[in-house]
Amino acid sequence: QVQLVESGGGLVQAGGSLRLSCAASGRTFSTTMMGWFRQAPGKEREFVAAIKWSSTNTYYAYYADSVKGRFTTSRDNAKNTVYLQMNSLKPEDTAVYYCGANTGLNGSVYSSTAYYYWGQGTQVTVSS
Repeated sequence: QVQLVESGGGLVQAGGSLRLSCAASGRTFSTTMMGWFRQAPGKEREFVAAIKWSSTNTYYAYYADSVKGRFTTSRDNAKNTVYLQMNSLKPEDTAVYYCGANTGLNGSVYSSTAYYYWGQGTQVTVSS
């Protein structure tokens, strides 16, 4: 069982920055695939970013085209925490942001169905 707790959301003006955190419980965090998704009102949950242990013994980060170059995901295994640094925020980034965890070895980083556990979500609002 993994529990996830997100924090760091809020209201920011366009062009501003926010850093989201997702603290995870569990002893296997270092090999857990962690993803960020968001859901705006009336829309489906969409992939934002993910970080996964790769076969080259390093972590690899994945990003949606809409956030590439503006958002960065990272992790601190000593703190069992994954981060999403969001820069140059736009009004269209407004959504509830969720972190998800996949403790298995399979599944696409881009699909929400690959994540077994989810946090409660944190609201990000970007004003124009």
